[in-house]
Amino acid sequence: MFIELSEMGSTILANPAMERANRQLQAEIYFVIFNKNKASLQLLNTVTEEHIFTLRENNLLVLLIDTAKFLYWTRKKHIDTVIDLELFSRFTALLTGLSGAERRVGFYSFHNEGLYRGELLTHRVSYNPHMHIAKNFIALVYALEAKVEEIPYSKIHIPDKDIILPTVHPTLQEQKRMQGIISNRFQDYDPEYHKIVLINPNASGLLPQRRWMPERYQELAERIVDQRKNLLILITGASSESEGAELLCRRVRHHRCVNFTGAVTLVELPVLYSIALLMVTNDSGPGHFSAITELPTFVLFGPETPALYGSLGHSTPIYAGLACSPLRQRS
Repeated sequence: MFIELSEMGSTILANPAMERANRQLQAEIYFVIFNKNKASLQLLNTVTEEHIFTLRENNLLVLLIDTAKFLYWTRKKHIDTVIDLELFSRFTALLTGLSGAERRVGFYSFHNEGLYRGELLTHRVSYNPHMHIAKNFIALVYALEAKVEEIPYSKIHIPDKDIILPTVHPTLQEQKRMQGIISNRFQDYDPEYHKIVLINPNASGLLPQRRWMPERYQELAERIVDQRKNLLILITGASSESEGAELLCRRVRHHRCVNFTGAVTLVELPVLYSIALLMVTNDSGPGHFSAITELPTFVLFGPETPALYGSLGHSTPIYAGLACSPLRQRS
């Protein structure tokens, strides 16, 4: 069972680790995640529906009730191994420790600052801040493969080929349906003429510092619509982000800059990506979701570094590389 609650993009980054667990350990894969982020697991369907447990975070009482259900669920499912993908969360450390699993794997502080989360792990893995997080996730799985105990785990070389993601190829029927959705938002849309540029100016509400400045997105959009007459900009995001997208469109003041927030569900994004020309996004979920398609994606990094959290797909990171970056973030 893998635990990763709050970062939707991490479900994509963890996919190579889940596939390795299935391949090398013949493991039956389970996953625990916040309810609002569950759809991210459906993009690749590595984990079946009945093997996903969700926690609601509406309020503390609801979370406590779901936590109690989780402790019962792990025992009912006979979960014998838990892999905690989180770096700093004390909550997931408690879930791991109280799960009843015989083997409990996670990142341990050793002599590093900030990673201490108790003494509940049976397999303590050293987090490597100089290695991509997807490889760090694989190191957690390797701790279970090791023939002898290692202090710390994991003494293994993880090549780049081990973090290649599968590619999703939507059907022609799915693409035509998506074109119809676009036509509902932009009536002049002609699939044979228009080239779609996606802009995702949003980021997790937990980390607003990942957002590029709105005025810069405005300038970018204005340049795009002025560049070629067949370029159609779709501002993507959840329904809750519609107000910000609408404000951006009003500032751009061009009919080919369209508020597309809430138009599609998360699981439909790969279809949208399959018919788009390119995407520009903050360092957030869409940069990782597009990695399972062939969409060229340009990801703007702020406080974090692409060396650790870059997309595994057809992606170009845009990163200033300041001397003070990356800034350590804690959840």
